Amino acid sequence: MDKISYEYTFGMDDADIDDILREHEVGVLALADDATAYAVPVAFHYDGSSLYIRLTSDGSSTKMAFLEATADACLCLYDIERADTYWSIIVRGPLQELSDEEQSAFDETAVNESFRQLPVFDQDVEALDVEIYELEMEAVTGRERGT
Repeated sequence: MDKISYEYTFGMDDADIDDILREHEVGVLALADDATAYAVPVAFHYDGSSLYIRLTSDGSSTKMAFLEATADACLCLYDIERADTYWSIIVRGPLQELSDEEQSAFDETAVNESFRQLPVFDQDVEALDVEIYELEMEAVTGRERGT
């Protein structure tokens, strides 16, 4: 590997990871069904102890089919400020559907306050179901490189 450029990255401490999870609101959620993977950008909300994912479905959602087949999901966040300053965080664990009581805590006001505005792609807004899932944070890792 003497002809390939590389640089060392370093593990992030828990406080830095916590700050980033609180400050950011979008990541890439990776799901899997046997040997087939599916990744989709999603809005998330981290309250300091729980990480919630907002998903929508119109009844024919590919992501919801993959979600049902996925034992452990993976949420990836990253940012590149400059070529020599960047970070990434990976959160792994099962996605759990909220109980009726937990789901009711995310009424329209709470959803609007906790998550970024909902992007809609050529869909009837009235036909969309908004569902909140908790990503159980079984493994959280962060790497960074900076000057």
